[in-house]
Amino acid sequence: MVSAGDFRNGVTFEMDGQVWSIIEFQHVKPGKGAAFVRTKLRNVIQGSVVEKTFSPTDKYPTAYIERKEMTYSYNDGDLYYFMDPETYELEPIGKSELDDNFKFVKEDMVCRVLSYKGKVFGVEPPTFVNLEVTKTEPGFKGDTATNTLKPATLETGAEVRVPLFIDEGEVIQIDTRTGEYLGRA
Repeated sequence: MVSAGDFRNGVTFEMDGQVWSIIEFQHVKPGKGAAFVRTKLRNVIQGSVVEKTFSPTDKYPTAYIERKEMTYSYNDGDLYYFMDPETYELEPIGKSELDDNFKFVKEDMVCRVLSYKGKVFGVEPPTFVNLEVTKTEPGFKGDTATNTLKPATLETGAEVRVPLFIDEGEVIQIDTRTGEYLGRA
């Protein structure tokens, strides 16, 4: 059990049959009246975000999210197969459980598969990935005076904005959380 007075960022708990993760919290002690805890919560399974206030004495059961390292093998239609490195078994995961940032993952990359009570609800790709640029317009000499960006297509099919000096065939580093170009690999 976790009490609302002990809330911290990243704490997961069950409330009303749902699993919630705390994004932000603030303990408020007004001059008049009782103290309370103001929070911003993310529904772990559905991804929705809500704001809610709690009394510091409220208690909720702790929810344990299992995070397991698995290797992305291949996809077949709407099913994406991940291999458990310990048992070498393939586990199919539906496309609906994958976030938008999965577009930066290529085969044989290690991802973190998130599950709650055996039900998979999400896949976290590596934070930083190195991918090859397969298509981009050439940069022109003299265009480098400003911080101008151009679109580029990566080997996974994802599109990002890169500086003008990046050419086709170069390997660049991408932050999968934001989809931003970080530099050459």
